Amino acid sequence: MKNLKDMSKTRRQTKFSQIKPSERLPKWIKPSIGKASQLEKVQTLVKEQRLHTICEEGRCPNRGECYASGTATFLLGGSICTRSCSFCQVNKGVPNELRDPDEALRVANAVKILNLNYVVLTSVARDDLNDHGASLFTDTIHAIRKLIPHIDIEVLTPDFWGGAKSQEGNTNLQIKRLKTVLSSKPVCFNHNLETVERLQKDVRRGATYSHSLSLLKLAKEFSPDIPTKSGIMLGLGENYSEILQTLKDLREINCQQITMGQYLRPSLAHMPVQKYWHPNEFKELAKVAKDLGFKKISSGPLIRSSYHAASN
Repeated sequence: MKNLKDMSKTRRQTKFSQIKPSERLPKWIKPSIGKASQLEKVQTLVKEQRLHTICEEGRCPNRGECYASGTATFLLGGSICTRSCSFCQVNKGVPNELRDPDEALRVANAVKILNLNYVVLTSVARDDLNDHGASLFTDTIHAIRKLIPHIDIEVLTPDFWGGAKSQEGNTNLQIKRLKTVLSSKPVCFNHNLETVERLQKDVRRGATYSHSLSLLKLAKEFSPDIPTKSGIMLGLGENYSEILQTLKDLREINCQQITMGQYLRPSLAHMPVQKYWHPNEFKELAKVAKDLGFKKISSGPLIRSSYHAASN
């Protein structure tokens, strides 16, 4: 392995283009349209089945491409999140219902109709539920596998943390919720750090860097055969050394997969972009991640958590 200190020094001295947030989006921010027919098919079915996908709720720039490749990310627990993260497009507030009893079956039927070969299940944060939504994942996985026994299912979970209990009490609850999800044996366990440690409070309200690292560490300890994955956004004000430290922290807990993409401001009500990182910088960071030992790396301006998730 190369000397990471030397690599860090070399790359900090490399100059790349930087675009001011007030200027037009750089030319390299060009979403793939994909097949219009497949995009319309998924959007129509999602509406008819009263479902939600993070692809639509989060306005993912790659949704057309992913739909066309047979991958979709379903958003469980409704469309209202109990957290108020400053980067996210998903609606915030108090969910109208405790849970939708038929959601799992509707998701399973949609997966079958769309003939998907890889499914990613994520959820809004449901701090209002006793299990923080852990059973939403297991119920949906069981429903999908009942219709399609051998399909690959990845999970992208919240941190399963929170409440008025003590630190020890919350840790025990987090473990219980995590084990519930892992018991369904997903092909990959994903939980995003979203940003570097210094920016956590401003970016991820209600979540912390340490709790997220703990969740990923425990997931690997409890289920060594299930790959763990995390993702970070660039452009929120982080610097190169902070990104490098984040990658090191993830490798210390044996996280095997990483996604790195450009943060794009959903609206004026969200955090502003501090920098548009150049594609060459994303390539350099991918090299660093590879040298650190990550097994699967997706790094580029339009990369998102579930982009090409099936290509393990």
